[in-house]
Amino acid sequence: MEKRGKLIIFSAPSGSGKSTIIQSLLNKDLNLSFSISATSRAPRGSEQNGVEYYFISPEEFKSRIANDEFLEYEEVYAGKFYGTLKSEVERILNSGKNVIFDVDVVGGLNIKKYYGDQALALFIQPPSIKELEKRLKNRATDTPEVIASRIAKAEYELSFAPRFDKIIVNDVLEKAQAEAYHLIRQFIDNPQ
Repeated sequence: MEKRGKLIIFSAPSGSGKSTIIQSLLNKDLNLSFSISATSRAPRGSEQNGVEYYFISPEEFKSRIANDEFLEYEEVYAGKFYGTLKSEVERILNSGKNVIFDVDVVGGLNIKKYYGDQALALFIQPPSIKELEKRLKNRATDTPEVIASRIAKAEYELSFAPRFDKIIVNDVLEKAQAEAYHLIRQFIDNPQ
């Protein structure tokens, strides 16, 4: 039987550099496969079902919640759900690949709780709230109100950091990428 993969969970406040770090890892020799989330929102632009997301109706999403088919999910806005299907994760694990997640802190901790030692939960932390605010402003994609709400949410999310297996402070991107790679390599190579 082929060896089952492991799970790598990334959580972080918006603007911490989590997505950039994940992208750099997908090109490395870590046998990673990105977990595709499900959502009840409609596809945007050129998004395709099964590529960016699994697009399902709000009714089907609620039905799958009732059937306990999600590892974690959240109703972000009324009727707009996002979540991780257990079947998607099992599909990747059974193929022998390692699953990488980009999820919020609560979702990340739920996945870790479900899979235990088979999962490595990494929290990407900005060097400071001040630096995070600077990065969000430099992105120039959000209004001052949105930035303020992201900062407030970040302060809340940072309180969860100690519950993760490892905290990576992203003060220098290349250093944070190297640290993430090293931690994942060690975790994958360690037989449990």
